[in-house]
Amino acid sequence: MRATPTALPDVIIIEPQFFGDARGFFFESFNARRFAQATGSEAGFVQDTHARAPQGVLRGLHAVGGQGCLMRATAGEIWAVAVDLRRPSATCGHWVGVTLSVNNRRQLWIPPGFAHGHVVLSEFAEVVEQMTAAEAPLDVRCIRWDDPTLAIDWPFDGQPLQSAEDAAGLDLAQALRD
Repeated sequence: MRATPTALPDVIIIEPQFFGDARGFFFESFNARRFAQATGSEAGFVQDTHARAPQGVLRGLHAVGGQGCLMRATAGEIWAVAVDLRRPSATCGHWVGVTLSVNNRRQLWIPPGFAHGHVVLSEFAEVVEQMTAAEAPLDVRCIRWDDPTLAIDWPFDGQPLQSAEDAAGLDLAQALRD
């Protein structure tokens, strides 16, 4: 497994070792010992989610207090975003974006204290997320994808397709106050 730090401390791109031949392929998508060595985090995943969506769907930006997320695309291609919401952090309010696809097999580790989301770039995509804490409805915040303070450079033009909850997301300043 190769771990590559991003511009945000603790957000890490994970690339598993891949083996392929005429029979197909094999890779270890998660190994607790190697993950802990690479990230310095004992993940302790308690919940997995699997979503499929067509091109142009944007999910997030979601923040669940105390929840870390390991995200990967199992079909298609997405652009995943992590936003630092840790108030004492020098990078609070900063973001990083990473392309995850079935072809590049990259995973993105987003530790607790960050919001995350993704937009589907391919005709469709399937995304699997492993969470370190169960979602508690009273502990979920959604931040606007187009918050002007964040100024995320999303790789698409126009308006994304979103849920009503995501479309009604908070501005970053309001999310940091709550």
